[in-house]
Amino acid sequence: MPLSFAFHPRLVDTLRGYDKSRWLADVGAGVTVGIVALPLAMAFAIASGLKPEAGLWTAIIAGFLISALGGTNVQIGGPAGAFIVIVYGIVERYGVANLLISTACAGVLLVLLGLFRLGTLVRFVPVSIVIGFTNGIAVLIALSQVKDWLGLSIERMPGNFFSQVGLLAQHLDSFNPYAFGLGVACVAGLFLWPKLAMKESPVMRVLEQHTVRSFARVPAPVVALVTLSLLAWALQLPVETIGSRFGGIPQALPEFALPDFSWETVRLLVTPTLTIALLGAIESLLCARVADQLATDPHHKKHDPNQELVAQGLANIVVPFFGGMPATGTIARTVTNIRSGATSPVAGMVHALTLAVIVLVAAPLALHIPLAVLAGILLFVAWNMGEWHEFVRLKKFSNHYRLLMLGTFFLTVVFDLTVAVEVGLFMACALFVRRMSGLFRAVREPDPATGQPGTTQSEASQPIANSDTRPVARWRLHGALFFGAAAKIDPIVQAVETGPPGMDVVLDACELVALDTTGLDALGQVLKAVAARGGRLSVVNLHEQPRSLMERSGFADRLAAQGGASVDV
Repeated sequence: MPLSFAFHPRLVDTLRGYDKSRWLADVGAGVTVGIVALPLAMAFAIASGLKPEAGLWTAIIAGFLISALGGTNVQIGGPAGAFIVIVYGIVERYGVANLLISTACAGVLLVLLGLFRLGTLVRFVPVSIVIGFTNGIAVLIALSQVKDWLGLSIERMPGNFFSQVGLLAQHLDSFNPYAFGLGVACVAGLFLWPKLAMKESPVMRVLEQHTVRSFARVPAPVVALVTLSLLAWALQLPVETIGSRFGGIPQALPEFALPDFSWETVRLLVTPTLTIALLGAIESLLCARVADQLATDPHHKKHDPNQELVAQGLANIVVPFFGGMPATGTIARTVTNIRSGATSPVAGMVHALTLAVIVLVAAPLALHIPLAVLAGILLFVAWNMGEWHEFVRLKKFSNHYRLLMLGTFFLTVVFDLTVAVEVGLFMACALFVRRMSGLFRAVREPDPATGQPGTTQSEASQPIANSDTRPVARWRLHGALFFGAAAKIDPIVQAVETGPPGMDVVLDACELVALDTTGLDALGQVLKAVAARGGRLSVVNLHEQPRSLMERSGFADRLAAQGGASVDV
């Protein structure tokens, strides 16, 4: 495949004709998203088995690079909930140092995908598989937060589903009612807070002319984080906080450090590297498609998938050198960005700068954030992340769809995302082959003169010039004759072998839409059987693709040599 990619960030296009009104709109949206990203970035890092600053600096560095270099107008990049389970498993099995190497290597793969213009391949992943692993990841995220939500005294959670469930059950006696109360209040507040800003809500009808309405527009995670942290600090509640577990967040820029790269290490990290790259590509391009559907700004243009993959890859190459975690497009923050009025990638860059200012100025305040509150935020994220209504709608779809979705879901929960996607794609291919093979038919047609198959040829059915009366049998081919359907040609061979000697066979290919080499080999068996009985084979009304394959393979010449004909449409 020729290397025809042209590096062209969307920022270059959007800055043409950029004016003050768009600048103000982007700054407002960027500040809003930066505030929203603060609790999410910390929560994602902690849930992944990392320190909170790993998520913060990933959101800052990767978020800036993805917006500045990407192929979308309004997408926000950074740490994502979908990576929590993957990163936690890699950290537990390989360690943090190897996570950084895997992230950088995955970034290289993403850049190559973009350079070779393979961004559209992500769309080949069936939606049933995407829904299956998305719901599975949501379940695992929720399960991983039960420990902090209930305040259980567990030093470290294992990486697999059954071990997690067993360990939680063993430590239920360490239940902390204060942590649970904060967690419940957080989840309830996240569900109820957005309803306060609705015009039809009773609260807003009373407070329509008051500043409370404006206050109600403050993002719910920020309100929960601030109010519940103040409550826990004021009442001196005995709950675990960021300060008690991690000692706080450094109030300084991260240091540049080179991971210990070696070919031997990289070779051992092939599976986690592929997992990060695959999930990053799927998440970022799905998010970009969602942004295209939601955007109403007249300056918005559809995303460039290849440029976006290059930007995602470059961001993931850079962040490990600053102790960051994998980054991708984030749907929740992108939707917030759109609804806040963003018009260009400038909003995403402002979001990163806003977050950097908050971290450098207010890092000491993070000491008092209860982990139960962050767990409540992630439970809310997991709920919104899952497409639970799809389980209800399963009865409306085929068994193939149900098998793919439920199979991917359970494999994600019980094993991991890599196994789920690999098996899911294999099942998708196998089921597709089965379905396509079921669409192919070889129907024997009656003779127009008698209405019976295998009778004497008449003028109305003559496919080739023939002066003497010979027995003729006609079949019409429907669909695609490929390796999955080649066996359906066997009845034609059997009919020739048991038919009268010297019988001519006519295959009408007017409804044959595709032919592969295995299907061509099956037609070769028909030709061989017909020739052995002293007859002739004709393939008529061919479309372009089957005709081209027959000519290139020499099959058309073999037909001509035995007196048959291959006739174009």
